[in-house]
Amino acid sequence: MNLTTISNAIYSDLNEKQIEAVMLQSQSALVLAGAGSGKTRVLTSRIAWLIENQLASPGAILAVTFTNKAAKEMLTRISTQLPINTRGMWVGTFHGLCNRFLRKHHVDAKLPETFQILDSADQKSAIKRVMKVMNIDEDLISSKEAMYFINSNKEEGVRSEKFKAYDDISKKLNAIYGAYDEQCQKEGVVDFAELMLRCLELFQKNLTIRNHYQEIFKHILVDEFQDTSRLQYQWLKMLTSPASFIFAVGDDDQSIYGFRGARPGNMKDLQKDFKIKNVIKLEQNYRSKNNILNAANSIIENNSDRLGKNLWTASGDGDLIKQYTALDDRSETAYILDEIKMRHRAGIDYSQIAILYRNNAQSRVIEMAMVSNNIPYRVYGGLRFFERAEIKNSLAYLRLVNNKKDDNAFMRIVNFPTRGIGARAIEQIQDHAKKNAFSLWEGARVLVSESKNLKVSAFIQLIQNIEDQVHGINIDESIDLINSQSGLKDHYLKDKDGSSRVENLNELVSAAKSFLNEVKDEISDEDSNKKQSLTLAEFLDFTSLESGELQAAASEDALQLMTVHSSKGLEFDTVFITGLEDGLFPHERSLNENNGLEEERRLMYVAITRAKDKLYLTLSQSRMTYGQPTYNLPSRFLDEIPEALIKKINVPNNFSAKGESHFSNGINSFSTKNKQTSNNQYDIKIGAMVKHDKFGSGMVTGYEGNENDLRIQIKFKAHGVKWLAMEYAKLTKI
Repeated sequence: MNLTTISNAIYSDLNEKQIEAVMLQSQSALVLAGAGSGKTRVLTSRIAWLIENQLASPGAILAVTFTNKAAKEMLTRISTQLPINTRGMWVGTFHGLCNRFLRKHHVDAKLPETFQILDSADQKSAIKRVMKVMNIDEDLISSKEAMYFINSNKEEGVRSEKFKAYDDISKKLNAIYGAYDEQCQKEGVVDFAELMLRCLELFQKNLTIRNHYQEIFKHILVDEFQDTSRLQYQWLKMLTSPASFIFAVGDDDQSIYGFRGARPGNMKDLQKDFKIKNVIKLEQNYRSKNNILNAANSIIENNSDRLGKNLWTASGDGDLIKQYTALDDRSETAYILDEIKMRHRAGIDYSQIAILYRNNAQSRVIEMAMVSNNIPYRVYGGLRFFERAEIKNSLAYLRLVNNKKDDNAFMRIVNFPTRGIGARAIEQIQDHAKKNAFSLWEGARVLVSESKNLKVSAFIQLIQNIEDQVHGINIDESIDLINSQSGLKDHYLKDKDGSSRVENLNELVSAAKSFLNEVKDEISDEDSNKKQSLTLAEFLDFTSLESGELQAAASEDALQLMTVHSSKGLEFDTVFITGLEDGLFPHERSLNENNGLEEERRLMYVAITRAKDKLYLTLSQSRMTYGQPTYNLPSRFLDEIPEALIKKINVPNNFSAKGESHFSNGINSFSTKNKQTSNNQYDIKIGAMVKHDKFGSGMVTGYEGNENDLRIQIKFKAHGVKWLAMEYAKLTKI
């Protein structure tokens, strides 16, 4: 296709495939747009071209995005391309457009004209009120679990009366669902999932309204189509007729929101339902160098269920990807810090450097290093480590144990996790404290002595028991005990997605242990009780100062820290992907989930394609988890990158960043008790891969004992860490 076929100079910088997509006539289309291939430009140019060539009026176009920011950007670009008023155009998110439809047809949707939308916090509060009326204890079913159940069913288009319960818990959850819907209808409110479902039901039940909009919208354009859910795809189909066309832009290789209901299979359904024969592939990348793209291509091609494409760029190969293997997570961070300083000295703004990690708990070590080195940073799409609710809750217990006058700590945890202490009891505690001018803790003690309030009494006893048990033990051990005995861990484990919060609680134990190691020499001359008191006070001061440090504003030059999920849609000059170890990335949960590993691989693909110029891949031999060093195999994704694209840096002799085995005469040993073993008849080094008849394959992570009574520590893929007597282990080197 020749560029001259487009008269307007606005389109002159589009490539051939982009022009093919923009100028497509009288047919539906699926545009497979790779990372950095200019999909937003294609979408806006497509709309402008349709209007300019009078194939559609602005009011006859429906454009769906996934964020309000994307919708505003689309409208801004259209208005710069064409001299039209975009104010009345139907451009917005799924939820925003559904809200617009329901406002116009509120009577048919059986909603009051002034219906209100519940955000997530409001929805959770509403569910709590329903559960309270139904006398359902949150210890049995949490409000968050009920909210997940309700939203998941709505995403599948299943109302309470159509849900088939399979056990007592699902019966109770469905009863909450039904009562919650009744309450919402009575109060004239809708949640986000209800916006989609109510709008779909409106189109399904009212043929006149559906036909009206099918007549209006001749062209429907959808961005990020790979992230659509089953409900959203049904909604789109309801708005199309045989005389209308759908133009879907997406990338199945970047479908990373399965946990939110995203269904990449919608792309194949679209091809079948709308008889799309020609999938237009945008493969020219305008962001990254070829070495980065080739690494991404090599990894993603290992996924079987994909439409297939191969990214390329005309901007050259660029530097090799640097892969660094550290001894532990702190030395991993030290290397990253040195490279950041070097890039900054070379003229790269901090804001153009990003550190990506698989889960939020990994940010703690990185954040501490940035604070210590006075490097401004911003945690994108999430809170700083010590600002997260689960961390503040755990520390509140520690603070109250340390200081009974800490009223803020008292108020935070007196009824968290929920223990039945109601607003009336708290009001009485506050009255006693105010009347006698003492702390809320003392007010609670007075209340118990006067009214024998059993719930408050149990809370006081809990704090006193924790205080007795933490006496004389280290901070990390104290926090570990608090996380368990306070009920925090059990509370979060009841939530569908609470595992990340538990990981953060475990990371807090590691933070305390690291802090203790740094300060122990400074106060070693104090007696043990005074030493514990001083160290605890210093640690609490440290966490408060860490939390109180203001993050750099988005407009300031600040290093960007974020999870890989948060990085989607962004790009940076320099990207560090950290923690590339099996069990961390890919996450261990993915290995047991249907298609879980494929989604993790797509996540790795997204991470790599954020980098424009420099890409670093880092991993550690050991990592502090739950206050203890753990040993992981290198990420299997590293094996999927061709050696020719990688420059390995400082890989220890006894560790293979590609998961290979190393053997020699004699043991290069490591003892968990810091004892060296002598050379002997065994020739397996730490980092070597071995096979056991019962436990299968694993990596050697340590030794202890002597030649006559030697024990070997192995992290098995299927059975975790085991200590085995070397004499009887009968190991086979792989």
